[in-house]
Amino acid sequence: MDRAFLRRCLANRRISVSLAILALVSVAAILGPWLSPYSHDGLGPLRFAPPGAAHWGGTDLLGRDVLTRALMGARISLMVGLSGALVSLAIGVTYGAVSGYAGGKTDALMMRLVDVLYSIPRLVFVIVLISVLDLRVRAALVGLGHPEWAPQAKFILLFIGLGAVQWLSMARIVRGQVLSLKERQFVLAARALGQSHAAILFRHILPNLVGIVIVYLTLTIPVVILEESLLSFLGLGVQPPMASWGTLIAQGAQTINPIKSYWWLLVVPASAMAMTLMSLNFLGDGLRDVLDPRARR
Repeated sequence: MDRAFLRRCLANRRISVSLAILALVSVAAILGPWLSPYSHDGLGPLRFAPPGAAHWGGTDLLGRDVLTRALMGARISLMVGLSGALVSLAIGVTYGAVSGYAGGKTDALMMRLVDVLYSIPRLVFVIVLISVLDLRVRAALVGLGHPEWAPQAKFILLFIGLGAVQWLSMARIVRGQVLSLKERQFVLAARALGQSHAAILFRHILPNLVGIVIVYLTLTIPVVILEESLLSFLGLGVQPPMASWGTLIAQGAQTINPIKSYWWLLVVPASAMAMTLMSLNFLGDGLRDVLDPRARR
């Protein structure tokens, strides 16, 4: 990574502001619950206390500090988003690169499999996976001698399900780029020199895809976070006493009624999630502009 690239990134306002916000959210998520005087899962004396000097984000039905729980939820949501994006990166780049480089019948067969998987609604697939395998995973965890993990079987299946459906777009993008790059002069020269297919693919072709992969990776993280939040909102993700932004938003939505509205239960986690997702999307847009030579001109 050269200095010119770093200067262009820092000169781009969207990238610099987005990185600052993401760094602030990450540091707050890591250190905030540890520095907070309140427990994220313990009972508190004040129920439904509005935001104030003692509780900046107010308290919930059980007297728990909402801001502390939102920071704990940030850990889960960011971990799920980053893990899902990394799974998408590993599977999608490998699958797409092999498909595009092999070409011919191998490429056609591999892409038809992607088309079949694309035809299955992603969230429906994850919901069915969690519903069908939840009890079996619980029993397996108990049988393996880890009964304390059994309540989080849905969370484990959530990781597996989101990772299994997020790599398809990455594979298509990488495959299209590899189809173009494998006919370039530097690849033909490497073949003429007798280099192996693996060396050509990993030393010459894939390094030229780093830019587009990084951009798409930054855009995949918010998609995974949104899907995890939706599934947790439906009760199919993180289980109590753990919390994610989705579960906190679900709990906040349940307290809204015409008689009394405890707005902070919904506003605090929703604001944190919206700010993070917007920063990730702006970061991806900024990186795309920096890495696109036409945009620089």
